[in-house]
Amino acid sequence: MAPRMTASVLKVAAALLADPAAERYGLQLMQATGLPSGTLYPILVRLERAGWVESRWEQTDPAAEGRPARRYYRLTAEGAAEARREVTAMRTQLARGAEARLA
Repeated sequence: MAPRMTASVLKVAAALLADPAAERYGLQLMQATGLPSGTLYPILVRLERAGWVESRWEQTDPAAEGRPARRYYRLTAEGAAEARREVTAMRTQLARGAEARLA
């Protein structure tokens, strides 16, 4: 089932679409979207449940790295296609609204 498209979900989708094959961890996505962790992580869970995103834990020794292990997220092929479609639809809708205001 497709996730409900809110402005925050679209921000996350657009950030992931910047490089669809790249893996990103939460802090990178928070910086890219401007969303706080309490908003971002529930969105990532919903996108993963919908099959749009897959995640994996970093294989590292937290003591050696001096930080906790990171969870990396990336779009699936289906997720990239759906996210592209949703982001394009929203941009088209916003452009129509802007044109209507100028007319």
